[in-house]
Amino acid sequence: MEFGIFLNGFTPGPAAHDRASEHLVLKREMALAIEADKHNWKYAWFGEHHALTEYSHMSAPEVVIGYVAAKTERIHLGTGINSLSPRKEHPVRYAERAAMMDHITEGRFEWGTGRGAGSHEMASFDILDKDSTKAEWDEVVREIVRMWEQFDYGHDGESFTVPGKRSIHPKPYGHSHPPIWVACGNPATFAKAGSMGIGAIAFNFEPIHNLKGRIEAYKEAAENPVEIIGDYQNNNVMMTNGVVCLSDRGRAREIAMSQGGGYLVTLVNLYHDTMPKSPDAITWPAPPVDLRRLGGEELLDQLIAGGFLLCGTPEEVCEQVEAYRTVGCDQLVFGLNGGMTHEENLEMIELFGDKVIPEFDKNPEQSTKAMRRSGVRKYPELNEPVDPNLRVEVLPASAILPLRD
Repeated sequence: MEFGIFLNGFTPGPAAHDRASEHLVLKREMALAIEADKHNWKYAWFGEHHALTEYSHMSAPEVVIGYVAAKTERIHLGTGINSLSPRKEHPVRYAERAAMMDHITEGRFEWGTGRGAGSHEMASFDILDKDSTKAEWDEVVREIVRMWEQFDYGHDGESFTVPGKRSIHPKPYGHSHPPIWVACGNPATFAKAGSMGIGAIAFNFEPIHNLKGRIEAYKEAAENPVEIIGDYQNNNVMMTNGVVCLSDRGRAREIAMSQGGGYLVTLVNLYHDTMPKSPDAITWPAPPVDLRRLGGEELLDQLIAGGFLLCGTPEEVCEQVEAYRTVGCDQLVFGLNGGMTHEENLEMIELFGDKVIPEFDKNPEQSTKAMRRSGVRKYPELNEPVDPNLRVEVLPASAILPLRD
């Protein structure tokens, strides 16, 4: 099992309306990804959300990825997720940016895709029917691979057009393309991702054990995929959850029970209308659940045992992670707890990375990197032969390759 962190630009309270505070949040999250690179974490995922005040101020993950890539060496950096509606942005731009990030990271980019967080976000782009984005994603995700591979690309589809024949640049780094992922919620989406040969990103606020059936649906479909839309199969399920891992057990449990730690969930319930609300269904601005008043330490132990979160010292968390293997996830990713200070988040990244990850991930190489090596071109470089009368006789000194005979 591999591990990653998820960064979303979470800016709770008055800070969401203060530019200096917003800047500090973004700089801190980049610092956490840079720190993770030093402590065995294999992935850092960066959200893309729009107009979701407090919940996420990370609207341009590709910019953040470029910054973090320059300051890291090993960790893979992914979009979590690019929403692909052509009404939001022309698909050519998705292809261009993903390929550019692939170059900047030298093959460490992971392309997470999806339909968007919900109606509030998509209405920012005058998309008022969120269900219509499903068919758009189906069309766009397949065409991006063609844009990456062909030098005479054209498309006349239901949701977008690229007239004539043109080459979209740059092409991805190396011989293949970034791993493709899709955000999944219901069992049908998991099975669809498996049948298409792409990774599944499970954004979920249920107990992690509740996802077992959905993972099984994915893996069953992945055994005999109907259509591998890329150069290779990315057979991977990434699951998100929460973790509080500190050397001070008492402090870790105090954070887990703090009322402010549930603030993020109230925002999820407010904005995300594409997936079920959390079990408590508390929606901002109503105050989060107070675990101390409901059951305190005993309730916290029940939540940990039920798979709602991991909490404790590295030794305790190791025992808790062991149980997570049974659900079959390939990558376990943690959103950072809103109840922790920046310094405590840094401590958690170091402790979990140095003490927990080596117990479960013995392979220094990312699974997606190994899968990518097996990539075989899906589309021909050219749909039609080059004009035989075309002749170029002079190149500048900066030309890297000579003219062909």
